[in-house]
Amino acid sequence: MIRQIKDAARRSQDTLLADALGAMALMAALVVGLYMPGFL
Repeated sequence: MIRQIKDAARRSQDTLLADALGAMALMAALVVGLYMPGFL
């Protein structure tokens, strides 16, 4: 199973950075959305 994960990561190396940035952007939007009512 570890080998399959490594193989998949090796094949999708080009998109890993973009996926990580997208996930971070979604988390930032979530945090901002949760704190927004406190500022209004």
